[in-house]
Order: sequence, then structure tokens, then C-alpha cells
Amino acid sequence: MKFTKMHGCGNDYIYVNGHKEQIAADRKPELVRRLSDRHFGIGGDGVIFINPGKSASFEMEMYNADGTRAQMCGNGIRCVAKYVYDYGLTDQTSITIESFGQVKHLDLTLGADGKVETVRVNMGAPVLTASEIPVVSDHEQVIDEEIEVDGQRYRMTCVSMGNPHAVVFLDHLTEAELKAGPHFEHHARFPERVNTEFVQVIDRNTVQMRVWERGTGETLACGTGCCATVVACVLNGLTDNKVTVKVLGGEILCEWDQSENLVYMTGPAETVFDGEIALQEEM
Repeated sequence: MKFTKMHGCGNDYIYVNGHKEQIAADRKPELVRRLSDRHFGIGGDGVIFINPGKSASFEMEMYNADGTRAQMCGNGIRCVAKYVYDYGLTDQTSITIESFGQVKHLDLTLGADGKVETVRVNMGAPVLTASEIPVVSDHEQVIDEEIEVDGQRYRMTCVSMGNPHAVVFLDHLTEAELKAGPHFEHHARFPERVNTEFVQVIDRNTVQMRVWERGTGETLACGTGCCATVVACVLNGLTDNKVTVKVLGGEILCEWDQSENLVYMTGPAETVFDGEIALQEEM
């Protein structure tokens, strides 16, 4: 099977051209776990299959490293856009990509080499209703609400950007706080688990963020997490609507246009290498 390793701000996935590579659906979870393993496989935060679209130009079929299906990935969708343009699946610089039935509109910016350098994604409207995120709460929205996790008390703001996020603001980001990530992920208040963003506000237009992603663990970046972070910042009056989110792997610019109630995300997409791997016969 041929594949391409790509990343957006260090959030790395293995990309497979589903137009050419046919893998049975029931075999994908185990294949994803094997390929994502950084010691015995290719290594990555998961696997993304790029398929022909039904309601859009292309479909992004995304799996976390543990083999579970995910609804959306902001860094992943930017890399899909780069892949389909750079590898000649389209010659358009404005395209649509669907993931889990959600259609996103993307604008591609080319570099001097004629290949995609950055991608701006219309990520759609943030979901703030607790039952739709989902998060268990007595309130319709979860904004600066207390939660006890592993014996510690935190205050969280919950947002869905196609997948659930709990945003926690801290005075300083430490390794100790990141250890709470798996306890957030499997907390009883999150029936579909949750991605957790630990955020330090630098100024009105800049924040620092580290993220624990459900099904993967800490990653160097999370595109939807950056979007959720900015929405949470605005809801709590901490920043303006347009914010640079500094993650371990780089920077992502997010803007919540409240007049349209749409979140826009702009960031890089990079190809690391192409390769080919032999599949086990049962795959």
C-alpha cells in the first residue's frame, strides 16, 4: 500500500489515497493501530484516507491512533487539501472536503514552488449547547464551569467544532497539568470522551495551548482545538476574535466571525515523505 506522511504544525498523520488503495472497512481499525505505532509501524497521530466525495469534492475518512473513527481534524483537513492539489487530484485552489457528513470549504495558498503552503478553512459554526457537544451539565452552555478531575478542581468551557473540546485556562502551562489529559478524556461528564486544551493567555491576540486528544494523547497541535480555544477565549472575555494560537508544533491563526457565527482557521500543511508498506494478507 502506498502512503504519504504529512503534518500540520507537527500533528502528523499517514495519508492514503482511497481513490487507488482499497481497504475493507472492518480491517481499517487494526491497520490504523499498526501503521500509527511509532516503534513498529510508520508512526503518526492516526491515519487519514482520502476518498472520492459524495457531497463535496473529496472525503476525509479519519482515524485516531487507537483505531477509533474521528469526526473532524483541522490539521488533517489542511493536509488533505495539500495532498489533492499537489498530487494532481484537482487543479482548483478553492475546494470542498467532507468528513463525517460535514462539508468544509477550503482556500489554498501556493508557495513559490507551485505547491500548497497554507490553507484557510471555514470550520463552520461552533456548537455551544451542552447536550450537542456532548457534555453532561445542568446548564444549556458550559462556560467557565467547575469540574473535578482526578481530585483536582478546574474551570472549563466546552465547545464542539465537529468534535468535543473542554478548554481549561491556566496561569502557566506545566507537564503536571497535561497528566490530567487522560482523566478528562474518560471523565463521566463526556459520554463520547473529549479533547482537552490547556491554555495560557499571552495577550488579546495571542495564546499558548497544549492539547490532549482523545484516542491519541498529547499531540503537537490540534486544529479544531485551536478553533475551540479561540471561541472559549472570546466567550470568557479574554481575547479579541482573531487570535494566534501557539502550539508545540508551530502557530495557527483562528478567527471567530461572530456576525456570521463562523470560525476560520489558517495554517500550514507539509509533506514529509512518500512510502510503500506491505500489508498483511488478512488486510
